[in-house]
Amino acid sequence: MPLIFVPTPLGNLRDVTLRAIDVLRQAEIVVAEDTRVARKLLRALEIEVREIWSYREQNAARVTPGILERARTAIVAVTTDAGMPGISDPGSDLVAAARLAGVPIEVLPGPSAATSVALLSGFSLRRFGFEGFPPRTASARRARFAAALQRDATSIWYESPQRIRAALADLAAVAPDAQVFVVREYTKLHEQHYWGTPESVAAQIADPPRGEVAFAIAPYCVAPAERDRHEDVGDAIDALLESGQRVGEVAKELAAHGFGDRRQLYAAAAARKAGRKTPLKQR
Repeated sequence: MPLIFVPTPLGNLRDVTLRAIDVLRQAEIVVAEDTRVARKLLRALEIEVREIWSYREQNAARVTPGILERARTAIVAVTTDAGMPGISDPGSDLVAAARLAGVPIEVLPGPSAATSVALLSGFSLRRFGFEGFPPRTASARRARFAAALQRDATSIWYESPQRIRAALADLAAVAPDAQVFVVREYTKLHEQHYWGTPESVAAQIADPPRGEVAFAIAPYCVAPAERDRHEDVGDAIDALLESGQRVGEVAKELAAHGFGDRRQLYAAAAARKAGRKTPLKQR
C-alpha cells in the first residue's frame, strides 16, 4: 500500500480535489500536522476516518516507524494544515524515510501557496526559488535576503503576521529599491495584495497584521552585460560574505553569474574578508 501525500485547501474549501477526497475516504489512517485542523476538514467533507495520527517536527522521529509500518498494509494519507505536505513542515523527512524503507509513495497535485504567490506577483518566473521562512533575528534575515538577491531570480517566502513588518524593514536595509509582492489570507474572504518597495508595502499593511502571509521578491541583479562597475562586484562580494559563505563559494557563485574571472573574484573576496578593498582589474 502507498503512503499518499494529500494537499489540503489553503483557505477555500472548494479548492480540495476530487482525488484528495477519494484518498481521504479510503484511508485507514490520516497523518496530520495538527489533528484538530484535520478533524475540522474531515467533518466539513463529511468523511469518517478511523484513526488520525499527529506528525510534526517535535514527534517525527518517534512516530515515523509506526507510520511506515502501517503504510505497508493500509492506505495512509499524509496531510498538513494547509497546502502541500512537506513544504515548510517535516513531511519531506517522511518521504526520505519511506524511500529508505521501501514503502511506495504517491503525491497528489494540489494547492501550494508558494507557486500561487509566485504567479500572482507578476515577476519573472524563468528562474525562481522557494526560501521558506526568513530567520527570526534581524542580522540573520538580512544575510539571507542579501544572498537571495544575488541569485538574479524571483524568491518566494512565507512569514508570520507578527514578523512581516520586521522582515520588510530588514529587506529595506539590504535593498531599499527592491520590488516586493505580499499576499495576505490567500484564497480566503479577506485576501489582500500589496506591492512596491519594502518600505511602501509595509506602510500599506493594516496594523496589526493578521492572517497567513507570503511574499515574493523580484529578481534584483542587473543583467551581466551591465555589470561593469567595480562597486557592483564589491557589493556582491560583501553581501555573500555577510551571509556566511566562504571565499571559494563566493568566487564560484559570482563567476557563474557573470561577475568576472573566478580567480580574480577569489582574490578580491579574500582581500575584502581581510578588511581591504582591493578592486578587480577592469574586464
